[in-house]
Amino acid sequence: MVQKYKNSHVIFFLIIATTLLSSCQLGRFVMYNFADINDHKKFPSRPLTAETSPFRFHTSNAGKFPKEINDIPFDKYLEVTKTVAFLIIKNDTIQYEKYFKGYEKENIVPSFSMAKSVTSILIGCAIDDGHIKSVDEPVTHYIPELTQNGFDKVTIKHLLQMTSGINFNESYVNPFGDAASFYYGTNLRKKISKMKLKAEPGKKFEYVSGNTQLLGLVLERALKNRSITSYLQEKLWTPLGMEYDASWSIDRNKRGLEKTFCCLNARARDFAKIGRLYKNKGNWNGKQIVSQGWVEASTKADTSEGSAKYYQYQWWLPTPNEDFMAQGILGQFVYVHPTKDLIIVRLGKSEGKTDWWSIFTSLANAY
Repeated sequence: MVQKYKNSHVIFFLIIATTLLSSCQLGRFVMYNFADINDHKKFPSRPLTAETSPFRFHTSNAGKFPKEINDIPFDKYLEVTKTVAFLIIKNDTIQYEKYFKGYEKENIVPSFSMAKSVTSILIGCAIDDGHIKSVDEPVTHYIPELTQNGFDKVTIKHLLQMTSGINFNESYVNPFGDAASFYYGTNLRKKISKMKLKAEPGKKFEYVSGNTQLLGLVLERALKNRSITSYLQEKLWTPLGMEYDASWSIDRNKRGLEKTFCCLNARARDFAKIGRLYKNKGNWNGKQIVSQGWVEASTKADTSEGSAKYYQYQWWLPTPNEDFMAQGILGQFVYVHPTKDLIIVRLGKSEGKTDWWSIFTSLANAY
């Protein structure tokens, strides 16, 4: 009886400890340790619903794709580099589609920082719809509590170009660092209200996730009484004919804010449709989803105001003015080469110690 009593207390303690750990930033960090491709199961989220008549790419029985990379058979190279999904799409036709490590086309993979590019699209849509006036607006028009922190000179454009000068440590290893704090934390709005600047805006590019999360709060405030996820459903998920349900992770269940710097959870084929939209300059089968001017500004090299020639409006530019891509930690990519009519999606458990930028540009040259 005594032993049974002790065991019940141990179980009770473990339940309480687990509950407490899962409800706070440090607890989440201790439990989950580091980002992995199962993180869509770990955090609360808002749902996205597939279209009843989805758009589907054509398929080819004789698709063109490389036979090998670095003298290694193509399939084998992808497998050993910890790839879980790889698609090559040319002229709206899937030339190559393979899944590895037990994954299939139905498996969800978190976008990680590819969500930054999606957030940028939604900012463009919000400007088109009149919810936001322009990229030149100070962020304090939407987040007035940051005025006391000196953010009155930080514009939406500074956030888009990562030239805001915010003080943000892009580290996921330190549980009390900024990136880990935003990733595992449970009150993003409160953390944002405490953000500071370390440099004058518009002077220097520095890739930090805090910029995109600020964009997320700007977007939420601009949309007023609706969530960012519902806006994504309206502007992209439904009109692009997404094939699968998806979700966007939020910081907490009650009045949660989307983690716009990361954490859009979807399938490879639907990620590819984001690339198709931008390949076609924001037009989807005759309907302009986001303005052509926004797409061009997002993917054209610009070194003014401290901006980097290889990064614009939350999109990476491997070969400036030729191609562009969304990129996330662990090697998640949507690569687009418009003149080649080419889209490549790579999702993985890690980057696999591979220079994917070079791989993609080499593949594009082969087409």
